[in-house]
Amino acid sequence: MFTIGDFARYGRVSARMLRHYDAVGLLHPDRTDPATGYRYYGAAQLARLNRIIALKDLGFTLQQVRAVLDEEVGPEELRGMLRLRRVELEAAMAAAAARLAQVEARLRSIESEGHMSVDDVVIKAVPAVRVAELTAVAAGYGPQDIGPVIGPLYEQLFPLLGEAGLSPTGPGIARYEDAPEGGGAIVVHAGVTVSAPVGPLGDTGVAVVELPPFEAATIVHRGSMDGILPTAQALARGIDASGYRSAGYAREINLECPEDREKWVTELQEPVTRA
Repeated sequence: MFTIGDFARYGRVSARMLRHYDAVGLLHPDRTDPATGYRYYGAAQLARLNRIIALKDLGFTLQQVRAVLDEEVGPEELRGMLRLRRVELEAAMAAAAARLAQVEARLRSIESEGHMSVDDVVIKAVPAVRVAELTAVAAGYGPQDIGPVIGPLYEQLFPLLGEAGLSPTGPGIARYEDAPEGGGAIVVHAGVTVSAPVGPLGDTGVAVVELPPFEAATIVHRGSMDGILPTAQALARGIDASGYRSAGYAREINLECPEDREKWVTELQEPVTRA
């Protein structure tokens, strides 16, 4: 027989952990002295302790470990548990690899620039959102093409929403896509977050649409949209350095839009996929 201290030493666990295993019914001592309360363990119990440790190392909960040891889980169910654990570990590894790529990209940026960049590119999941929007076509994707089109769209949009009895429930969202006719033309969607049924808003030309969720690389731009180019280029560098690739045009989320355009705050959300 082993004292709890000796058994803990041979099993490479703490005596405190053995007391916990006893309390939850996972591994009871072979004998407990009724007078002193001292716990004693048999050598054969080391095999059960080793299995507990092995199953815990696989990421199973103590409840799952007990079910396996007490043969409450059959071979097929155990295989299913292991497959699920494998999927969880693979997802964790992928997330860790993405974070590592971002750390390495930041290190390269600091080494090349000699200072910490203020242009933080963040990869995140963007949820679905419902917007009311007006649409028009711009000749190209440059600020000189987009500005003259999107400004009037927003000037029309808000009065039309007011006439329809709708109020924005969130920020403005501008999005872009290639025009069907090609030639570099861009379809401009000037929208704002609303809570309303999907579909046309009467004969106003406004459409309420549900934008699906997606994975995006994001960056915050401060100032007029006329000066968006350096921020967009920083976003492109961040996407490339993080091991992703662009999957479309960036959305513009209007976080703050005071009268002074130089005080605007806009988040760019560019859809991405793993390279």
